[in-house]
Amino acid sequence: MPLQRKPSDVLLKYWGYKAFRPLQEEVIGAVLEGRDALALLPTGGGKSLCYQVPALCREGVCLVVTPLIALMKDQVERLKSLGIPAAAVHTGMKYADIDRIFDNAVYGSLKLLYLSPERLLNELARVRIAKMPVNLLAVDEAHCISQWGYDFRPAYLQIAEIRKLLPEHVPVLALTATATPEVVEDIQDKLAFKKNLVFQRSFVRSNLSLVVRKPEHKLSHLLHILQKVPGTAIVYVRSRKMTREAAEFLKHHRISASWYHAGLPREERTIRQEAWMEGKTRVMVCTNAFGMGIDKADVRMVVHLDLPDSPEAYYQEAGRAGRDGKKSYAVLLFDENDEERLWKNFERSFPPLKLVRSIYRALGSYFRLAVGAGKGQSFDFDLRDFAETYDFDVFLCWNALKFLEQSGYIALSESVFMPATFSIIVDKETLYDYQLKHKEYERVLRALLRVHANAFRQMVRIDERRFSSFLKISSDRLVSILRHFEKQGIIEYQPMKDKPQLTFLTERLDADNLLLDAALYRFRKEVQEKRIKASLAYVHSRACRMKTLLAYFGESLKEDCGHCDYCIEKKRLAEKKGEEAFDSYAKQIKQCLLKQAVKPEELLEQFPVEEQDAYLRALSFLQDEKFVRIDEAGLLHWTNLKKPHA
Repeated sequence: MPLQRKPSDVLLKYWGYKAFRPLQEEVIGAVLEGRDALALLPTGGGKSLCYQVPALCREGVCLVVTPLIALMKDQVERLKSLGIPAAAVHTGMKYADIDRIFDNAVYGSLKLLYLSPERLLNELARVRIAKMPVNLLAVDEAHCISQWGYDFRPAYLQIAEIRKLLPEHVPVLALTATATPEVVEDIQDKLAFKKNLVFQRSFVRSNLSLVVRKPEHKLSHLLHILQKVPGTAIVYVRSRKMTREAAEFLKHHRISASWYHAGLPREERTIRQEAWMEGKTRVMVCTNAFGMGIDKADVRMVVHLDLPDSPEAYYQEAGRAGRDGKKSYAVLLFDENDEERLWKNFERSFPPLKLVRSIYRALGSYFRLAVGAGKGQSFDFDLRDFAETYDFDVFLCWNALKFLEQSGYIALSESVFMPATFSIIVDKETLYDYQLKHKEYERVLRALLRVHANAFRQMVRIDERRFSSFLKISSDRLVSILRHFEKQGIIEYQPMKDKPQLTFLTERLDADNLLLDAALYRFRKEVQEKRIKASLAYVHSRACRMKTLLAYFGESLKEDCGHCDYCIEKKRLAEKKGEEAFDSYAKQIKQCLLKQAVKPEELLEQFPVEEQDAYLRALSFLQDEKFVRIDEAGLLHWTNLKKPHA
């Protein structure tokens, strides 16, 4: 398929850039040559351009599979603002809207079509995709296809089947920010790559200083850090309640802060996010619902008040600092309670399979679905209300639902905003006759026609809040009237949606007939246990933080990064300025080890608690410099090979 435009021309015309970022040009070149490719680009590395640019270089439409509805909607809006025809199909949409978008992809000028992975299971999607002039299949968040990955989604396994519907020459481009070596191999296998090809930018962030602290009081230490380091910051916490408490604490101490989580109303989330983006708010305290798709380059610091349960999650969130290449910090505040809490949550993350069946059975009752019904249907889903209705623990309930998702029975999506729409489905004469017979609705109908004169036979948006304010009635009253019009056959109406969606991927089964893979259950548990151990190894590491983190992702760093907390402390101890302090630590360690060989923890117990961290770093330095060695039994020995001086 010949090129219509050069990649560099497309980049300049639509995005205004004269040059690509590292690896973007190579990835785009491979795709345009028809080769399957996997691109591992860190957070903020410009993954989206790797498929958006080639999509515009050739005739046809690029299919983009992504699980993040908010992100796909945001990208569609951005592309449209640049004059690029794009659309998205995801859970919660009406059949008529999906049908129209698919038609545009088959017969129209659509250049990019975003699909949630669950849509690939739909027969309508498969029939239409087979007719589309597809020029590229892009798979975002590609780690979701692997059971080794930290966010496995079974629907991703259908992508290889979609390939069979496309011409042989259509390449696949997989993209992700983080992947271990096992996941990298698995992605290429599951997507049926014709030939393995991986483009990987180093995970090293030379401008990002990684720091772990173990303070007595986390909020006080957070305040100290923010007072010391200027600039925009993100503070991640685990609970919605803590977002508010931490933000209020900072505001009390005259730090401009706000809080954000998925439970806030959509308009409020938007207002808070925009205030932070524009620099009106300095610090955003949030759950992990915040940050995905946000392109703010000047974040100087990301602080975690709680330890994430995987290095992938931590690296992705920490990587939102310093995208402009300037000096930035990723700080993790950790205490022993965090470790205990992490293991407790781990056990609760894998509820008994008997409970999983009970929760699935309750879903059928909650949505009033008969056995054998519901396949492909999406519902607004309030997790807390569901759990309270059936007296389930919310945390256990959520993890049971995630296992049902990983087993291919349901799909869960984040809160998705869809504006209200309506269409007048009768002719003007019928509408006028209805208006005469129902004087109580005359004012509403006149207002609808005046504000939305083009609503005959086509869906148009209606801002229910503003429209009800204009009519001087409540939003609930307006919705009630519109629903009445729909029942009377006057309009077609789709109310505003702003809730998470739950989709049944199969017809509802009797819970006793669910096929729950116990082997998969054990495998996922083992993999998650390894992730937690890796996270704990990071915080307890007595080596270069960047080296420790990169080793998890299969990348080796020849030299220490030089700017993490370990490296800085190591330099400080080794510098002449601090030689006396270092000599003091080294002398005491030497005296202990000359008496007898001991284990590191036994050595540590001999020093004051408040100085143990410094002693451990000195010990690590002495090991690096071969003053101290450790034998196969884990005992430390003083080598006597040379004098301990920096």
